[in-house]
Amino acid sequence: MSHLIKINPGVTKWDIRQKIWDYIEDNNLADFPRPVHHRIPNFKGSYLACDSVKGLDVFRKSREVKVDPDKPLEGVRLASLQAGKTLLVPTPRLRTGLFNRIVPPTGATKDVLRICSTSKGVKDYSVPVGLDAKVKVDLVVVGSVAVSEKGWRLGKGEGFADMEYAMIAAMGAVNDSTVVVTVVHDCQVVDIPDELIDNHDLTVDYILTPTKVIKTECTHPKPQGIFWFKFDAHMLDKIPVLRKLRHMEKQAGKDVTLKNELPNATVKQDKAAGSQKHLPQSLAEGCKNNNDLQSQAAIADEITTVYVGNISPSLRVSEFKVFLKEHKATPLRLNWQGAQGRAFLDYKNKALAQNTVDALRGLIINGSSIWVDFAKTQRGNPKTLNFQKTQRQ
Repeated sequence: MSHLIKINPGVTKWDIRQKIWDYIEDNNLADFPRPVHHRIPNFKGSYLACDSVKGLDVFRKSREVKVDPDKPLEGVRLASLQAGKTLLVPTPRLRTGLFNRIVPPTGATKDVLRICSTSKGVKDYSVPVGLDAKVKVDLVVVGSVAVSEKGWRLGKGEGFADMEYAMIAAMGAVNDSTVVVTVVHDCQVVDIPDELIDNHDLTVDYILTPTKVIKTECTHPKPQGIFWFKFDAHMLDKIPVLRKLRHMEKQAGKDVTLKNELPNATVKQDKAAGSQKHLPQSLAEGCKNNNDLQSQAAIADEITTVYVGNISPSLRVSEFKVFLKEHKATPLRLNWQGAQGRAFLDYKNKALAQNTVDALRGLIINGSSIWVDFAKTQRGNPKTLNFQKTQRQ
């Protein structure tokens, strides 16, 4: 398919967003609010694109629909209310909770339903839905700044759509069969490089534009829960509902370690003094002079750590080692924290660590879909287990 906006190799997510925002403004393709920069664009023809949702089999069969509060999605919210479906809308920026259920007044006319589908209606005709509510969402509709025919999606850069989906996944309100739809202008369909998509990014199954319906056939797994190690305490203070969900998951025995709570994995060395005490034992052994120590310290600087979370409590470390070996992901060292549902894997360079992340993402061990990502910090913890030694024990 020929796209209106060409994306060059080597771009960042922000490059793509900026290019689309500029194009929409330069070609006067948006309605209020403007300018569209740093927003989900309310493009001209949004109602026409939204109307296509009625033709989707998943929409006709769905009972509960979650639709983001973005202005260009009003048409989907209206269609959901007119079809008598339960409509859930996330609270703006998650300030007061996760989402609300829109409850139109009895006997509401089309004009009243139209009001209910607006931001004012979300405020005036809704009731909050608690995290412990028994919700089963059949269809999720999200806004986008950019989307590709592969199903890759970029929001406005704040991560709320990804976070909302991960939160309702943690609630058990969505699963692998839940369909995700986005509604955009034709110019917002572009080629998004594969390498820009991370495992926490939400992908889409259908793209609705004013001129076409695109089925993406995307097989990339959607977030199945919160990646707590990507958040810090400040984010929990900013979003109280996130803090409440973390407490619930902690009570359920899940790994809820925050980014700032990860073990201090920074390798410390004093090259000038040539001291061995700051090096990992496995690296310090056999060093006979200061030059050897400096060489080993340089190697330690390259070590990259991979975090594996959401490990099943029933999984044994011996089984995990076999699993890693089968996927050609054997690390230099393994820090096993099975009681907390996590492990840290050390690799001698970032390339090997990246191979492991790519190989393990989306896999299931003992019925649990593991979370895999870089631990963000370099490791040299003397307490880390030597993988080769423990394998022989």
